[in-house]
Amino acid sequence: MALTLIEAAKLAPDADAVYIEEFAASSDILRVIPFQDVQGGALPYNREEELPGIGFRGVNEAYDESTGIINPQVEVCKIAGGDLDVDRFIVDTQGPGSRSAHELMKVKSLAQGWTRTFLKGDSSTNPRVFDGLQVRLTGSQLINNNAAGGPLSLNKLDELIDAVRNPTHLVMSRSTRRRLTAAGRNTGIGGHINFTQDEFGRRVDTYCDLPVLIADTNYEDILSFTESSADGTNVQCGSIYCVSFDEMAVTGIQGAHAGQFGISVRDLGEMETKPVFRTRIDWYCAIAVLSGRSAARLRGITNAPVTV
Repeated sequence: MALTLIEAAKLAPDADAVYIEEFAASSDILRVIPFQDVQGGALPYNREEELPGIGFRGVNEAYDESTGIINPQVEVCKIAGGDLDVDRFIVDTQGPGSRSAHELMKVKSLAQGWTRTFLKGDSSTNPRVFDGLQVRLTGSQLINNNAAGGPLSLNKLDELIDAVRNPTHLVMSRSTRRRLTAAGRNTGIGGHINFTQDEFGRRVDTYCDLPVLIADTNYEDILSFTESSADGTNVQCGSIYCVSFDEMAVTGIQGAHAGQFGISVRDLGEMETKPVFRTRIDWYCAIAVLSGRSAARLRGITNAPVTV
């Protein structure tokens, strides 16, 4: 059964739960995406691309044969993590708690790096990472807001949502979210903007009852207006993603460390080569898109007021 990180934290030992919850709190996407535990570090699956046809027949007639299209896929876990060194002087003068603070900062950094990879990862340019949604979404799941780039169209945003089966969330930048919120205050444009709260009590905007997830981190605008338009004439565009987060749609996968699935945080003690205490964080992880209509991307959005 796939669990979100928040659900997994409830089942983890107290020492691990702190780090898992920090992962979830550091990324809107990591807060909601479910993760499946996979044996052997890989998930083989069949992705449904096209349903078989059906028909009607007369008495003594045969049905026309029709077969659906299923594409076998394999998702392999990648190795994410890093080493963190804290000088012995800091621990001796500020206490052991100072080391924990640095460890949580490392966890937060990994969470934000994972978020970027979820959207922008490209194994053709960096084979150490998994492919993100920008690389995976093509064909009918890649929708042009405007071929040359232009203000976000609410009609196109609705088309994006319709392109996803059982959509659960929208993913965008803070700048795009502000434009969408401003449109909701404009009586000439409108927009089905409401608000709810996440598990940490923070306000979450919704559009057509779909929670809006912010992909940007505190240090980086992941979905900033630096993308190219469909015709390549405008390089100041952004994107919005619509996603169905579910164990049979868009899901995370994770392998095991010494038989235990999830994030591994290990205290390696004081190094012999220098006076530092080292902590190593490892996570064998990736994502899987289990259905051809699990996600879609709307590209060619400029930083301008929303239109109908």
